[in-house]
Amino acid sequence: MLRTLVVDDEAPARSRLTRLLEPFAEGGRIEVVGEAVDGVEALERLEAGGVDLVLLDIQMPGLDGFDVLDRLPPEGRPVVVFTTAHDEYALRAFEASAVDYLLKPIQQDRLALAIERAEKMADGDGAKRDGEDRLADLLEYLDRQAGSPPAEKGGDYLKQLSIPGSDRLMIVSTEQLLSAEVEDGITRLYVLQNDEARPPGRPTQPSRHIVSHTLDALEQRLDPEHFIRVHRSAIVQLGHIREMIQWFSGRYKLVLTGGHEVIASRSRSRELRDRLSL
Repeated sequence: MLRTLVVDDEAPARSRLTRLLEPFAEGGRIEVVGEAVDGVEALERLEAGGVDLVLLDIQMPGLDGFDVLDRLPPEGRPVVVFTTAHDEYALRAFEASAVDYLLKPIQQDRLALAIERAEKMADGDGAKRDGEDRLADLLEYLDRQAGSPPAEKGGDYLKQLSIPGSDRLMIVSTEQLLSAEVEDGITRLYVLQNDEARPPGRPTQPSRHIVSHTLDALEQRLDPEHFIRVHRSAIVQLGHIREMIQWFSGRYKLVLTGGHEVIASRSRSRELRDRLSL
C-alpha cells in the first residue's frame, strides 16, 4: 500500500484528485495520508517522512514542484507523479525523461496507469534508483533550458539597483546583492543590509525586495565576473558564497552571507567548483 500525499494549491483540484483516488484506497493499493496546499507545506510534510507516493502540482506559490524536489535528498524523496494544467514545455521534458505526469483535468484511466507505474517503481530498488536518476536528469534539463546566454565580459554592467517602495526608491550597490531569485513568477532580490541598520550584537540578515525585472534581464546586466546563474530560478554573487554543502546528484547547497541558502544545479555546481578552484 502506497502512502500518498496530494499536493496542489487549488482546493477544487485537491478534492477532485482525492475523489479519484478513492477506488484505489478501497482496493488497498494506496492510503491518502494527507494534503498540502503549497510547496512549503509539501516540503515540510515530505521531510517528516512516511510518504511513498506524492502527486505533485508544478505551479504553486512560494515553491513550485521542481523547487520542492530540489530541496529533498534522494533518501527523502518518494515516488513522484507530476500534475500540471498546461505546461507543454515541461511535459516534453517529462516524456523525454520517462518521468510520469498527469495532465489536468486528470482522467481516471490515466491515474490508474500512473499508480501502476508508481507501484512498480516502489517495489523495485533498481527501478526506484533509475527513476531517481531520470528525475535528476529532468531537473538538470530544465536548468539548461532556462535563461539566456551570459552577457559578454566588458559590458556596461550595473553598479547599483533601484528598488521601488511605497513612496520612494531605495538605491543599493550591487555589492550588497546576495542573490536574485524567482518564486511563483515573482523576482525577489536578497540584499545585505547596511551595518548601521543592523542592531548591535545581531548577525546580518538579508532583506528581501520584489522587483519587476526578469531573471534573464538581470543576468544580462550583472557582471559575470561577480555573479553566476546557479539555477533556472536563481543568480548569486560569488563573493557572498560562504559555504558549499554537498547535496545530491552532484549538486551543492550554497550558504550565502547572512545564512541565506540557494541550491545550485548539477552543471552550475561543476562550474562553481571550477571558478572557485575546489
